Amino acid sequence: MKPNKPAKGGPRGQRTSGTGKARSPKAAGESRGASGRAGGSRSSGTGGTGSRQFSSRGAGRTGRIAAPGEVRPKGPEKSLGGEQVEGRQAVRELLVAGNRKVREVWVSADLDQNEIVADIVDIARSMRVPVTEVARKRLEAQARSEAPQGVIAFAAPLQEVELATLLQRRPNNPPFLVAVDGVTDPGNLGALLRCCDGAGVHGVVLPRHRAVHITPTAAKAAAGAAEHVPMAMVGGLPTALTRIKEAGVWVVGLDDEADRSLFELDDLAAEGICLVLGAEGAGLSRLVRERCDMIVSIPMRGRLSSLNVSAAAALAVYEVTRHRVR
Repeated sequence: MKPNKPAKGGPRGQRTSGTGKARSPKAAGESRGASGRAGGSRSSGTGGTGSRQFSSRGAGRTGRIAAPGEVRPKGPEKSLGGEQVEGRQAVRELLVAGNRKVREVWVSADLDQNEIVADIVDIARSMRVPVTEVARKRLEAQARSEAPQGVIAFAAPLQEVELATLLQRRPNNPPFLVAVDGVTDPGNLGALLRCCDGAGVHGVVLPRHRAVHITPTAAKAAAGAAEHVPMAMVGGLPTALTRIKEAGVWVVGLDDEADRSLFELDDLAAEGICLVLGAEGAGLSRLVRERCDMIVSIPMRGRLSSLNVSAAAALAVYEVTRHRVR
């Protein structure tokens, strides 16, 4: 390895000017005093050092200052993610579902014989997906979850669906949705998706901003459910809930302070329904709560006041399912 080259313009610790010439602390101080406070006022022109400092204030933090009336271009919108899938069950379901292109599968070279891993390799090769054996250290360096189980797949991003698609009526099977209000823990989101898949939820509504999406950790916790549960991304959850209500679907929020119990939904659960689950700790936001037709709680008999959001989701979606399968 070649040693690092010393910085140009002088020895370490000595400040340099824009032209590379060394400036002494004394000279720098005299320059600041002459340009910044001459005559007790700032210069408004463009030629002096003080004016350059004034005109660029804030540029280092936010970029170029927009002119009055100028509209800044928007950055690329956040996608659902899911490009890197880790864990044996999650990778297997990714291949079996066949909903998106899989570019490559990595398998750790020192894995013991395992039925699921052998199945992954067979399915991938039958689909002409390259399977590469890599050293464990390289695979673990690439991994973003705590335990990739010796398998990583690289795929195209998950495709989101339109909210209108989730609201379409099905014969004798009204919409059954779950909306997530600002959940930021990927493990919770993944476990929630797994519950939704098991309970037959038609789709999940996720905010595009200030919420976690399908990271490698979320995909692994979902154990493949992310490939089967349709997900709609919305710019603002309160607005989306208004649209859901206008489509004739009941919006029911879960909050530990509500007086009405989840187990009192009765026949309402058999109609079109959207369960809304709040973020860890914060619960439902004010605007989301205001859009709900009803707020219910899960009765707690112990000393703790609430459940983990994925555990609450499991109870809530299966309570709805219990009424819908009679």
